[in-house]
Amino acid sequence: MGKRKSRGGLSGLSQFVLHAFKPEATVQEKQPGAVTDEPRPPKRQKTGFVNEGHRAEGLGQSAHWVEKYDVSGLVKHYTHASEVPKDLQKYFAQRERYFSRYSVPPGCLLDEEGWYSVTPELVADQIAERCRCDTILDAFCGVGGNAIAFAKTCQRVIALDTSSTRLALARHNAQIYGVADRIEFILSDYIDFAKSQTVLSHTRRARNIDVVFLSPPWGGPAYLSGLSPVSPDAPTPPPRAVPLAEEHPSYSLASIQPIHGSELFELSRQITPNIAYYLPRNTRLDEIAGLLEIPSEKARLSVQEHVEVEEEWMGSKLKALTCYFGGLVAGQENMW
Repeated sequence: MGKRKSRGGLSGLSQFVLHAFKPEATVQEKQPGAVTDEPRPPKRQKTGFVNEGHRAEGLGQSAHWVEKYDVSGLVKHYTHASEVPKDLQKYFAQRERYFSRYSVPPGCLLDEEGWYSVTPELVADQIAERCRCDTILDAFCGVGGNAIAFAKTCQRVIALDTSSTRLALARHNAQIYGVADRIEFILSDYIDFAKSQTVLSHTRRARNIDVVFLSPPWGGPAYLSGLSPVSPDAPTPPPRAVPLAEEHPSYSLASIQPIHGSELFELSRQITPNIAYYLPRNTRLDEIAGLLEIPSEKARLSVQEHVEVEEEWMGSKLKALTCYFGGLVAGQENMW
């Protein structure tokens, strides 16, 4: 339709991101200090999002607590390693990294998928700070780790999931953090929701969404095995300045579920240019950069766009990558 196709660029926090790919024609480094004269519109921050009284016994009597959303017993709340299935014990050992209030009565709840897919709380808080806005859509909310974090920095959170069980667990957990009233939980397939948004946008009935957060299923714990095919012509990344404790085969966006990762990104960009994409730590960076070759109806780009890749570390271990697009990237606030 006569749109100008933007060229992709890649920038980020890690040293290997800055020098990972050639030629310059497809991936270029963002110049240091490149800023815009047009700042991102100011966003209001919710204050007092947590009632400190929630830390005490008797949480169920809190003004923020709604009894019908307490789903204690829907899944088991583990309190000791001896209760935990063998394949989940390594995750249980990190329970307070996932939810710092895991043991606050009546206790945070996770199903089996939630144990290995929830974003660690400190990482979720970091992402939420970067995504500060009025309305954010958490496309695959799971048991609520990211949605809870977003409720601390955004005016409104729309949280989707295809599982009624995980939605109930997410709302339960959000109550423990005192933010459930700021999250709209919707039982829906994100693909269908996004397509309906695109249709409704032509009738001015679409929801006004500032940021979309994508944390789609990676394929379970086996994602580190690099089961997706890798082209023999793919470039080999240079040695890392800080080597990982263990190396894994590259992960392709083709392994993203429920649809190819690039298709998921393209669909989301029809809602907003501001995307935060949470991906495995071994994702191929050339494929991430290639996402910017996909034209966006709403981006209306007149300049080269960059993606910022942020490494999410917990101690000495790299956990994941968060890729920021659109106005979430420093120097691209004019896209907000």
